[in-house]
Amino acid sequence: MFDAAITDLAVEVLDLCRARGLTVATIESCTGGLVAGALTAIPGSSDVVIGGLVTYSNAAKTALAGVSADLISQHGAVSEPVARAMAQGGALRLATRLAVAITGVAGPGGGSAEKPVGLVHFACAGGPAGLAHREERFGSLSRDEIRRLSVLIALEMLREAARACARSR
Repeated sequence: MFDAAITDLAVEVLDLCRARGLTVATIESCTGGLVAGALTAIPGSSDVVIGGLVTYSNAAKTALAGVSADLISQHGAVSEPVARAMAQGGALRLATRLAVAITGVAGPGGGSAEKPVGLVHFACAGGPAGLAHREERFGSLSRDEIRRLSVLIALEMLREAARACARSR
């Protein structure tokens, strides 16, 4: 179902989390649960993966991840502040150490001059830095490729956060 690059990275994330006693959650918009799917495609992942929230609509971002409707109104759903709030809210609501959030415009429609197709914001809560953010502008790639690359980046962010965490007690 997932290509080797995604599967290998998901296995690495799970192994690192197990070694450090960490749990993980995903809060996904434009990827629609693909990161959670990649992690849970690995047998035995239930000891690490707490759950995932698919927060495709603004209402879901508010209801499920606790993102303020005012924050979404002020910055738009595809923004650094909203990605950060998704990660923090998801980590809190799912009571997990690490949480990764993704919000973006996968296309082919829905983009604007300010927020074009291919713009994706990522946030990872729970690493030593507290809350990491990354912005990508994938440009005119296909919807499938934007989503695939977004899954890889989210898993990379989880890997880096897990690597930097000391073993939980």
